[in-house]
Amino acid sequence: MILPAHGRAPRPRRVATTASTGVAGLLLATTLTACSLLGGDSGGDSDSDSDAGSGDAPSKVVLLTHSSFELPEELVTQFESETGLELVVRAAGDAGQLATKLALTAGNPSGDATFGVDNTFASRVLEAGALAPHETTLPEGADDYALDQGADRLAPVDQSHVCLNVDTTWFSERDLEPPATLEDLTDRRYRGLTVVPGASTSSPGLAFMLTTRAAFGDEWTDYWADLMANDLKVVDGWSDAYYADFTGGSEKGKRPVVLSYDSSPAFTVTDDGEATRTAALLGTCFRQVEYAGVLEGADNPEGARELVEFLLGDDVQAALPTAMYVRPVSSQVEVPEEWSRFAPEPEESWEVSPEDISEQREAWLTEWTEVVTR
Repeated sequence: MILPAHGRAPRPRRVATTASTGVAGLLLATTLTACSLLGGDSGGDSDSDSDAGSGDAPSKVVLLTHSSFELPEELVTQFESETGLELVVRAAGDAGQLATKLALTAGNPSGDATFGVDNTFASRVLEAGALAPHETTLPEGADDYALDQGADRLAPVDQSHVCLNVDTTWFSERDLEPPATLEDLTDRRYRGLTVVPGASTSSPGLAFMLTTRAAFGDEWTDYWADLMANDLKVVDGWSDAYYADFTGGSEKGKRPVVLSYDSSPAFTVTDDGEATRTAALLGTCFRQVEYAGVLEGADNPEGARELVEFLLGDDVQAALPTAMYVRPVSSQVEVPEEWSRFAPEPEESWEVSPEDISEQREAWLTEWTEVVTR
């Protein structure tokens, strides 16, 4: 396996834990997972993680997040020292499972704050009434990532782009020009060379589906039919695609085109630090923004507000690239030097409005499933 330059996987996050390949299966799996977690949390809350009913000031704040949330220990210690609160972190699967759990427990949450709901799932938790309004001081530049609706309940914390990546070394060794556009993936020269995570089992996969919807409009399912005819491989999650099938992520991989992130090339730098073995196709990108908020019915809403503010502070914003491989929303914080050299951001990206995602997401997933399972 080819490991990133500093031993960390590029964007090891949001990997789906459900193995369902159909929309109905996904919804059932995430619902059952959330219900199971809800049952487990309710028992745990009464014994260990809740201060409710004690009559004393809360001593803990519980953060519900996705399974790839990570902060350096020194920042956790800093938050606890500054606030006098113990930070309890509970993971609830990937971004889709987190959103489902929050929606199902709206008004009766098993935590105080949440982080990790992104712009593809924000409407689900907002419509469920799972979040409480709160005043937030956003860092400079963060307004660019704020929601049009729900900005008083979800504060942007980080942003990144889902993009197709290519193994430039593989193509160079074969004297073959890599694909550059979405349309190129249907060219017979690239037959059998691309792998992507599924839209129904992975949030990057969902972002890619939305990219094609934005790029091809009503003909997006025809594009997917062409992809499948050109031997596109669809797998459950990002890690399956990157570390099993992608030639740039595994010595056993056989496909030199993969769906990953714009930051991924910063983690495939050569040993001498002078080049990277992969490249993101910047014309194929979809922006993802992750948000934090205070949960409606939280036992410790004040502690939750303090935690949201902490996530927006300079210290956490500066740590995001190396801790979770995402870009800060603060324009005052610089990304690592290798990101600037090897992982530039796209000047433009494909977008679908949160309103359209809310109204059409399940219908589009049904259409997508019909195409890829024919």
